[in-house]
Amino acid sequence: MTAQRTPVTGIVGLGTLGEALLRLAVDAGHEVIAVDSALDALERTARRLKATDAARTGERAEDRPAVTLTSDPAALTRAELVIEAVPEDEAVKQAVLRDITARCAPGVPVLTTATTLSVPRLAIAAGSPGSVAGLRFFTPPAAGGPVLPVHSPLASPATAAALDALVAELGLRPAAITAPAAADADDLVLAYLNRAAILCDEGYASARDIDTAMRLGCGLPLGPLETLDLMGIDSVHAALLARWRRTGDCAFEPSPLLSRMVTAGRLGRKSGEGFAAYDELGALVTPPAGGPGAGTARPVSRVGVVGSGAMARGIAEVMAVGGRHTLLVARGAEQAGRALAAIGDSLTRRVRRGRITPAEREAALARLETSHDLAALGDRDLVVEAVVEDLDAKRVLFARLGEVCAPGTVLATTTSSLSVAACAEASGRPADVIGLHFFNPAPVMRLVELAYTAQAHEDALATARALCRDLGKTAVDCPDRTGFIVNRLLFPYLGGALDLLERADTDIAATDAAVEQGYGYPMGPFALLDTIGLDVSLAIQERLYESFPLPELVPSRALSELVAAGALGRKNQRGLRTGERRG
Repeated sequence: MTAQRTPVTGIVGLGTLGEALLRLAVDAGHEVIAVDSALDALERTARRLKATDAARTGERAEDRPAVTLTSDPAALTRAELVIEAVPEDEAVKQAVLRDITARCAPGVPVLTTATTLSVPRLAIAAGSPGSVAGLRFFTPPAAGGPVLPVHSPLASPATAAALDALVAELGLRPAAITAPAAADADDLVLAYLNRAAILCDEGYASARDIDTAMRLGCGLPLGPLETLDLMGIDSVHAALLARWRRTGDCAFEPSPLLSRMVTAGRLGRKSGEGFAAYDELGALVTPPAGGPGAGTARPVSRVGVVGSGAMARGIAEVMAVGGRHTLLVARGAEQAGRALAAIGDSLTRRVRRGRITPAEREAALARLETSHDLAALGDRDLVVEAVVEDLDAKRVLFARLGEVCAPGTVLATTTSSLSVAACAEASGRPADVIGLHFFNPAPVMRLVELAYTAQAHEDALATARALCRDLGKTAVDCPDRTGFIVNRLLFPYLGGALDLLERADTDIAATDAAVEQGYGYPMGPFALLDTIGLDVSLAIQERLYESFPLPELVPSRALSELVAAGALGRKNQRGLRTGERRG
């Protein structure tokens, strides 16, 4: 029986992308010749390979395929396929590709990792158009991760076959994405990552809280600052800079924080330090700064919820299931009765899905009471307001809560876009007032944005944090500013997607697919707008722009016209994607 032949693969460039490809090739059984002119990149890769060997029980360096790390490109003459993974600079890529094709045997496939540059144009400049194809990545490659194989029309059948074979051997997942949609997805996500860095630099919220808010609030696989560390701060900085110079769009002007990090060599996982610190294997060592502040948590056993809509009912359900005696106060007996019945139905559905037991359902209902008299809240430890999103209505309510609630009762508003400070002022006791923005549906979503004003007492904040933790929720701190964390980052991203509708060639389904498949987001921006509701999205855009009159927050003309035409999204099956069948 003959031994299986070991493929010899060359990789030029050992940045974030090149090192990740090296690891995949080694794991696939390829001998690798890795070339980089930077000695520190070669030394870093050597250290990490050694650390990987040490971490794999029962494996030794000599047991894996050979890896040659060198600054001499002449070593590539033995390669049977070469991947170019140098920075996204047209002149640099052209020079490297010309050098590779000149050194390697005729017909050796050469794959460029270009993202914004034309692969056919690079192939022509390399002097061997039949040998060059592309591997288009969105984030650093990983086993099972997405890749867009770029079959240049100039490439030979042998090059095309080698490209497809390599994708399969490395365990990558070919994405069914068009090149224009991939470019749009990149632009939307890069601008979002840049905004997150700007917010972090402003001290608006900690890196940890920004990442947690976006992961839990939007269901993203990673927070934006985690993503920056993964992709490489320098790589993202260069991509932003290139777009800013090309378009003049201020959304792409790199955050000063990113520029400072590049200068300091804090490049993310590949350098061991970015927004967090990492070991030689790329595992998290030191998480980003963040966490609870000072203050002493007060016990909360009796909770009040004011309102009878979906959010009020969800919060009351969470409190009752979490062991708190809960009083739901509605405008009248009829509304209170309907709210209690709806909570009972919701609990029944949770029993059917195995989320709670029948006994837990009965215990939760036993802890629930309703009333239509605000004075009944006088014995509560914490009261949550969840009425209509109208500041005048909330101010009137908080003035009354300030009168009827006992001293020291924490008063919370669930607003996501109105002023917590205005509610606090109306209460006459601003030290007790905070924002507790639960995400809908409250029984399912783990995230709670904890908004604080300058007057809020640390004990009130500590009480809210402790309660959220006991309820199985994750609280993130943010100042009392319109949109808090999630909407402040989400809606410029959604607005950028809506701006694409001004182009004649925008394919919104393809853009959604590119974001979902390329970046692993649960929904693309257009499907998400339908889910949120186009009318709700427009209202949030308008409130954000009132508070922050920035170009990125200008309300969308297309969105305004859709809402005026009665298109509200999924709720009435008239929206951006609602005419399609989505799995």
